[in-house]
Amino acid sequence: MATRAKKPDSPSLFAAAGLDHDAPRPLADKLRPQSLAEVVGQDHLLGPDGALTRMIETRSLGSLVFWGPPGTGKTTVARLLAHATDLEFVQISAVFSGVADLKKVFDAARERRETGQGTLLFVDEVHRFNRAQQDSFLPVMEDGTVVLVGATTENPSFELNAALLSRARVLVFRSLDPAAVEKLLARAEAVEGKPLPLDADARAALIRMADGDGRASLTLAEEVWRAARKDEVFDLATLKEIVQRRAPIYDKSQDGHYNLISALHKSVRGSDPDAALYWFCRMVDAGEDPLFLARRIVRMAVEDIGLADPQALVVANAAKDAYDFLGSPEGELAIANAVIYVATAPKSNAAYKAYGAAMRAAKQGGSLLPPKHILNAPTKLMQQEGYSAGYAYDHDAPDAFSGQDYFPEAMGRQEFYRPVERGFEREIRKRLEWWAKLRRERG
Repeated sequence: MATRAKKPDSPSLFAAAGLDHDAPRPLADKLRPQSLAEVVGQDHLLGPDGALTRMIETRSLGSLVFWGPPGTGKTTVARLLAHATDLEFVQISAVFSGVADLKKVFDAARERRETGQGTLLFVDEVHRFNRAQQDSFLPVMEDGTVVLVGATTENPSFELNAALLSRARVLVFRSLDPAAVEKLLARAEAVEGKPLPLDADARAALIRMADGDGRASLTLAEEVWRAARKDEVFDLATLKEIVQRRAPIYDKSQDGHYNLISALHKSVRGSDPDAALYWFCRMVDAGEDPLFLARRIVRMAVEDIGLADPQALVVANAAKDAYDFLGSPEGELAIANAVIYVATAPKSNAAYKAYGAAMRAAKQGGSLLPPKHILNAPTKLMQQEGYSAGYAYDHDAPDAFSGQDYFPEAMGRQEFYRPVERGFEREIRKRLEWWAKLRRERG
């Protein structure tokens, strides 16, 4: 790693002429931290024992991937890391860069390296690069031409090549908690020299609207200051009218989608109707297709409830039909009813596990023939071959149960389905135990 200090950036003609003093600057830009100590909300990385703090102290900065939601300081931290380690900071965006752009950046980094100056290459939205473009980073990472810091809002395990991930450490940036957002707002008030014209309830609501995004919180604060007349203080209702409502961070094709549907499914499986209803409403509020949710609830009914409550599948399907019939918004209530029903139903994955075990046996066993006694014998030849010989018609047997074996002879009897002692499956279990007893008695 190069240790030579960077030369200060020369001022632009615009700045040298003093024209930048009156140019409007977004509040987020004015409050951009000038040191790592000023970054809020990422104490697990930048606190006394944080991962980045240790790297800086030991001057052993390696390639990194910053994974976290927008507005959590990924770009700022990368820039300050370069300054703290005397590396030249170079920033590109995967959205606007191609192979030719990467080649230019790598060539410039090599020239810089020959003069003893290292390069920290910050790649925003690194997951947008395709596999070949991601592979192009490997040689320059390995030979030390660049220290790569990639930023992504998507799960690196799914979006980045394994080869790239093996050469970089993933650091998780967390959404800002309310205390961190409050710190940002206090700094903004100090910079602007005036308090936010909000009462206590409105201020708390603005922090919630930021949704853990520091940049968003400052943008909302700017909107409030612009709208306020002299000595005016906004209450909660007026705040909502002024800033409207910031859309939830939720991309139906990305991590947010899968995280929330996972939360819904696991809340149902955990028999928590309140949590399940909350996650259901979060997804509906974010614009999720209600029919997608209805389909997932049908899946929950067959996978996590099964025969412990056979009515669960009926209710789930009826909710889907009700939504088709009623449309929105009334139809969502039918699906909400189904969410509550499946969350409060007795749980069993016995049928789910039995199906999986039987499928594995079917694939592993090959083309095993059924035992001859349960094969039909419509011709004399088949009768001569023993087809249907010895078959016992169950309705003629005591208790309508013959106890015969129906598995292939080469496989022997198997047990796939093991009902639980819950719900309707308790009754099924009693039947199976009774039939097993009769089977043993009748050989």
